[in-house]
Amino acid sequence: MTDRGEIEVGARLRTTSTLAMAKGWPMALLRTCRPRQWAKNVLVFAAPAAAEVLDEREAFVRTLVAFVAFCMASSAVYITNDLADIEADRHHPVKQHRPLASGALPVSIARTAAIVLVPGSLVVAMLTGEWRFAVVVAMYLVVSFAYSARLKHVAVLDLVIVASGFLLRAVGGALAVDVPVSEWFLIVFSFGSLFVVTGKRFSELKEFGERAGEMRASLDGYTLPFLRMVLGMSAAATMVAYCTFAFEKAASAAPGGAVWYQLSAIPVVTALLRYALVVEQGHGGAPEDVFLYDRMLQVLMLIFLVLFGVGVVVG
Repeated sequence: MTDRGEIEVGARLRTTSTLAMAKGWPMALLRTCRPRQWAKNVLVFAAPAAAEVLDEREAFVRTLVAFVAFCMASSAVYITNDLADIEADRHHPVKQHRPLASGALPVSIARTAAIVLVPGSLVVAMLTGEWRFAVVVAMYLVVSFAYSARLKHVAVLDLVIVASGFLLRAVGGALAVDVPVSEWFLIVFSFGSLFVVTGKRFSELKEFGERAGEMRASLDGYTLPFLRMVLGMSAAATMVAYCTFAFEKAASAAPGGAVWYQLSAIPVVTALLRYALVVEQGHGGAPEDVFLYDRMLQVLMLIFLVLFGVGVVVG
């Protein structure tokens, strides 16, 4: 084949590849929105469930709207983060397969989606009828964008900021349906979130070793003993806070429901110990995968839901 023929064949192949990617961009965009990560937004149901109002139609609908708003907001953050890290992701053993890094999703489409999702999430948030919830979503967006732009490279701050995202979801759920939140409930989510985020960093540092800083800049500022200390501290605080919360609920419940709230502390403490073991084994780098595939954690979650649910019904 002549040089000219080879050039023409190469051009046709590139054109075919470009057209194929162009046709597949909707699915690539969906992947960039990280639907698997939307499970984190289920936290908006926590406060309404604890306040025992989810059986009310209006409260349930408003909580569902809050869930959608956070899914849109978090997707905007994921897209923006991938846009900012596109070059670094191309050199990452796993992240190089992300749609933007691999070229499956055009940058222009990703930018447009992010621009639409940011105000869109705030509009949806206002549909709850609670402006305070919209403020929480706005706070989540501001903090998350600050994290993506700079703060994710700062050790300790990156732990606190990522953990605050979980807390804002829980607080947002309470504001969306206008129910009071127990101080112990907030402490549980604060330290529980810190526990999960620290476990992720611990697993990453353990997995990547000397190359950890290349994969995530903030990892250069950590040591395994330090992260292990934070894990122990946050796990202990979460256990104590949940036990206090459960016994506080039991004190205000009917005699038949009190014991169920108290018993719910058992699966919570066991789940924390189980997750700590998973992290120590180096498998906590993707928390969503741990919760999706670890059967023991799933069984413990089911037991917790049954015990707490019976407490709500009987109490």
